[in-house]
Amino acid sequence: MSLSPRLEFRQTQALVMTPQLMQAIKLLQLSNLDLVAYVEAELERNPLLERQSEPEGEYGAEGAGESGHPEGHADGADGADHDRGAEGEARASDWMEERLESSRAIEERLDTGLENVFPDDAGREGAPTSATGDAGAYSEWAGVGSGGRTDESYNLETFVSAEETLAEHLERQLALAVSDPVQRLIGHHLIDLIDEAGYLTADLDSVAEKLGAPVATIAGVLAVIHSFDPPGIGARNLSECLALQLKERNRFDPAIAALLDHLELLARRDFAQLKRVCGVDDEDLAEMVAEIRRLNPKPGLAFGSGVVQPVVPDVFVRPAQDGSWLIELNSDTLPRVLVNQAYYSRVSKTTRNDREKAFLTDCMQTATWLTRSLDQRARTILKVATEIIRQQDGFLALGVQHLRPLNLRMVADAIGMHESTVSRVTSNKYMATPRGIFEMKYFFSSSISSSDGGEAHSAESVRFRIKQMIDAEPPDDVLSDDTLVQRLREAGIEIARRTVAKYREAMRIPSSVQRRREKQAAQTAG
Repeated sequence: MSLSPRLEFRQTQALVMTPQLMQAIKLLQLSNLDLVAYVEAELERNPLLERQSEPEGEYGAEGAGESGHPEGHADGADGADHDRGAEGEARASDWMEERLESSRAIEERLDTGLENVFPDDAGREGAPTSATGDAGAYSEWAGVGSGGRTDESYNLETFVSAEETLAEHLERQLALAVSDPVQRLIGHHLIDLIDEAGYLTADLDSVAEKLGAPVATIAGVLAVIHSFDPPGIGARNLSECLALQLKERNRFDPAIAALLDHLELLARRDFAQLKRVCGVDDEDLAEMVAEIRRLNPKPGLAFGSGVVQPVVPDVFVRPAQDGSWLIELNSDTLPRVLVNQAYYSRVSKTTRNDREKAFLTDCMQTATWLTRSLDQRARTILKVATEIIRQQDGFLALGVQHLRPLNLRMVADAIGMHESTVSRVTSNKYMATPRGIFEMKYFFSSSISSSDGGEAHSAESVRFRIKQMIDAEPPDDVLSDDTLVQRLREAGIEIARRTVAKYREAMRIPSSVQRRREKQAAQTAG
């Protein structure tokens, strides 16, 4: 066979990840908070995008299995002109003109040399000028004395102090308790090594080696920090943290010290061994355990805790009058942006070179694809949520024990999408139902076969049954894992003992031996 150049035609299929496709995929898996932040950044960057002040319609679907359609949603790709008012268009026009003028000014300065890069200060030494060149308008604080601003925008709420962090709380006490500069420096370093729970995250030898100070000096400063508020701060382990709090209450004695040295016995509820180790009787041990339970194992969490962001559902599910379910998207989590085609047409006629035309074209393409991606994201979320509710109708009507086994493939095949798309849609998305707010991934559960050949059971429903049986067990008849397996099989659920143990540990339920000890201790204390 001879080697020679030749022309061939081949027909192949390939998936090309264009920037627009990657943007749509990225938006699909973002949570509502991340999506808002992304859209806000695009609004600041793109002058052709504008925020829609009032929603023109809502995404919704009446009855499970129906897909909702947006009503009144404007898509800039269709060439529709949106009038945002003379004032809004003037602001956008000024913004665009500033961008274009800035681009031209930079080019001119680069051509003329560095001597023209920095403009004159209008003859006012040390006084910056305004954008219009008016040296007298260089500051909005001009003419205001030490009393502050005199305009109506002055707001006292801007001066409200932030929440005090744990480090600030400790450093304020360190400044009063330590006067030696060297010890104060060591104290600041130790405070930086205390985590948010209040524990010291480094050993004293490493701190001494890093600072070049004796270990005894480091230990002395740490002892001072141990006396700070809150009690137990700066401890290196749980036993030391509890011991510091007991010393603060003047409740630390040899018996309770022995108890703190054997906390693993307390965790296992091995009270018989604890009595022998501590040398106390049942009554004294009960008092010691009650005293420890009143302590705070994480004293640092009382300071500087971050603001807890409440979960905002992406989908609302409500019962309809005909017995079905009404499914709709939360309009508050849907950023609404429009493309101003009229403004683009007017500004594009004023471009002077290819660079400005390319900038406008890029802004137009980005704005168009963003509106399309947001619309497609809303439709996809609604379609997936509708299918989930159709599959899990029994859960909404009867409870978690009727949660059906469900996986990504089942939903993907039902709505005609890929599994990866369904996975992205259900990530970081929440659904508000009559039974509470759940993450969409909560409704996906593995299946456990039925012992009588019937319908398979959901793993979540089996966990619920296990918890129900353990909560209802009497103190004198604690259920072992083997007993739970037997009762589940009697209920038609085929499950292995190791699976029951795994589910029990996932729900943080102790073993039958520990539960028996705990219930006996509760009876004795009662």
